[in-house]
Amino acid sequence: MSPSQALQSADVFVDVEGARIRCRVDGDATAPVVVLSNSLGTDLAMWEPQMDALARAFRVVRYDTRGHGASTVTPGPYAIERLGRDVVGVMDGLGIARAHFCGLSLGGMTGMWLAIHAPERLQRLVLANTAALIGPPANWNARIDKVRSGGVAAISQAVLERWFTAKFVAAQPETIAAMKQMMERQPADGYVACCAAVRDMDQRDAIAAIAAPTLVIAGTYDIATPATDGRFLAERIKGAAYTELNAAHISNIEAASAFTAALLAFFNSQEPTHMDDRERYAEGMKVRRAVLGDAHVDRSLKNRNEFNDEFQDLITRYAWGEIWTRPGLPRHTRSLITLALMIAINRGDEFRMHVRASFNNGVTRDEIKEVILQCAIYCGVPAANAAFHMAMDVFTEMERDAG
Repeated sequence: MSPSQALQSADVFVDVEGARIRCRVDGDATAPVVVLSNSLGTDLAMWEPQMDALARAFRVVRYDTRGHGASTVTPGPYAIERLGRDVVGVMDGLGIARAHFCGLSLGGMTGMWLAIHAPERLQRLVLANTAALIGPPANWNARIDKVRSGGVAAISQAVLERWFTAKFVAAQPETIAAMKQMMERQPADGYVACCAAVRDMDQRDAIAAIAAPTLVIAGTYDIATPATDGRFLAERIKGAAYTELNAAHISNIEAASAFTAALLAFFNSQEPTHMDDRERYAEGMKVRRAVLGDAHVDRSLKNRNEFNDEFQDLITRYAWGEIWTRPGLPRHTRSLITLALMIAINRGDEFRMHVRASFNNGVTRDEIKEVILQCAIYCGVPAANAAFHMAMDVFTEMERDAG
């Protein structure tokens, strides 16, 4: 990043139809824009795990949904249309014609409305841990009554238990405490007004009209918006990609690295085009360097000769330029698949290379461990045993290189 591209960060308030919407803008002012929309009961701080990576590639606009955070609590009830028009107003106020959009839960419902009713404002759409209908209304009315009588604190513990898996709660007490504080500082009237918007929403038929390239993210252990809801969205929205994370409802926090990797891969991917071999090679080289690292690729290119030249050209054009550039799977997922395949066909050198490379795609040590354990069942214990030793060797090498 050049000095002229130094990251910028600022809070701004945009007036939108009777409300002041608090926004935070990060990143290079000349970069493509990503708008992030928070879930019910949170504010723009929920996106902190994604900010370092996103703000280095995009101009990131976060905002507090009407009735949340520092945005105005106008009289309710609200409707999804109201929340969608707020996003249009924010974009107008900030001079943004088009943007990528990622919304989680309530934010995803807002994103659906935008893609249906203001499609000209969206480039790419991510719908995370959300649904086109969440019922029954009686459940929302009961929640509204509790918050009206006891404030958001009356429901916060029960909601947190649905937001995260028990394993994550036990392992990350500080994160859970911070999320509980975030939820309990939300204005009760704003929370109730947004509950009504979710209660009254039904976009099941309308989502078939969404034309924006769409990625649906679901959580395997999500109780609030189960993975079946995510698959329904992906099936109804033409061409939508689907990925499922090892998380519950607030997957951008519980599976932060995988979530961020999925966003980066999706927002950076291009529409399918008919590339000639020269263009395919150029795109493949970009991805090859991004995944494997410049040092590895430079060594490979230095060793090119008359005998292996055509092979190097082949793998750059087709492995990296044709397959790794496809938008249907995030690079994070492709790394995990590749690791499993290298174990299955006993390709140790390639396995070691892709263990190291996988960290560039947001893969964690725990996820590598899970892949190896899965392979112990389907590929055999000796293969998994060898993979554990090779992975630990790579971890040690990486720690030595970093030190």
